[in-house]
Amino acid sequence: MGQYVCAGAMLQCSFGMAPATFSVVDPTRPKVENKPIGNIMDNKPGANIPPFGMCQSLANPSVASATSAAMGVLTPMPCMPVITAPWAPGSQVKVCNFPALLNNAKCMCNWGGVISVNYAGNSAMQTTGK
Repeated sequence: MGQYVCAGAMLQCSFGMAPATFSVVDPTRPKVENKPIGNIMDNKPGANIPPFGMCQSLANPSVASATSAAMGVLTPMPCMPVITAPWAPGSQVKVCNFPALLNNAKCMCNWGGVISVNYAGNSAMQTTGK
């Protein structure tokens, strides 16, 4: 069980230094509390998932390079998420032909970060979708 994730939800990356606000680009989506609901394909960097401040992952080439230049001292660099897979798991309920995004879903950044939902963007009760 979980809550539907809507525009305005707060996201966090395990390697990011700041939270980010989730966006739903399609305003015609079904809504909860007048906010469009996301689906598992709302995983586009910039459009749906903004940067998380500074990145601390050594898998990120810019962080690795800056850390190397600093003689091995971890040197965070600006976050630029690279996401190639959808959120998982999704709900049994469909939103625009894809499973609805629930607050227990995770998304992976290619730099090793796990992106999770800290706040679903609404105060609606839990859904029964899995």
